[in-house]
Amino acid sequence: MTRLVLVSGKGGTGKSAVAAALGIASARRGDRVLVSSLLEAVGLAQHLGVPALDYEPTTVRPGLWASAVDRPGALDEYLKVQLRVPKLAPTGHLLRALDLLVETAPGVREIVTIGKPVYEVWKETWDLVVADAPPLGQLESYLRAPETLAGLVPEGAVREQAAAIGRTLADPQRTSLVLVAVPTELAVVETLEAAEGLERTLRLRPTALVANRVLPHLEVEPEAIEGLRNSPALEAARLHLELEAEQREWLTRLDADVALEYLFGLHTPPEVAERLADGLEEVLP
Repeated sequence: MTRLVLVSGKGGTGKSAVAAALGIASARRGDRVLVSSLLEAVGLAQHLGVPALDYEPTTVRPGLWASAVDRPGALDEYLKVQLRVPKLAPTGHLLRALDLLVETAPGVREIVTIGKPVYEVWKETWDLVVADAPPLGQLESYLRAPETLAGLVPEGAVREQAAAIGRTLADPQRTSLVLVAVPTELAVVETLEAAEGLERTLRLRPTALVANRVLPHLEVEPEAIEGLRNSPALEAARLHLELEAEQREWLTRLDADVALEYLFGLHTPPEVAERLADGLEEVLP
């Protein structure tokens, strides 16, 4: 049974890197994996080491494919596959006519976007589909889209498809939600508030909380630090200890399932994803 993992987080927390790393970790264990970006695809492409992502899945490495959802492609596929418009039928005029609807009607743009990874799950082509999902501020509107659209359409194929997408997203046997945060006050507070809101309104509990960019413990005795006297090394050590103490407080509040270490030095985005994959095996379904 194909599983879907939605990866979200506040902007700047590294959710695209974590999504890429989850795909890499799953492919390492022998799975057929699709990693797909639902909105902005540049970050995911960079961490997978490819110039760009297309709507159709492209091979990244053995066992790992990647794609990016774009609205025209997703809407065309939705019409032809989900609503059974004949594949040879010209949909250009229909797509242009529906474009205004997609932009203005509540839930339509979101259902077309979130429906794409769900459709990939239904195809049973992959062992795992990892979606680099919208950030926390937009996530709930995408997850609520099936319910929103079902409330607008009283009956018919559109309502049935929306309900089917909603059932897949709400099924813990098929869909997991991973939230990524960095151990700072704003990121932790917003992540916990979002998790509480999703559980309250959608009865959806995050499967895993991932703390990213966690500073390693500075293995230096205080006497040795002060012995550095007035030097850049002394200031750097004091700053590290201060930031480490602050992170420790917010890590306690977050109570993360996985902590990913801050990667010092020069690392390319693909190297970051490879390193993060080493610590994410336990997050995989």
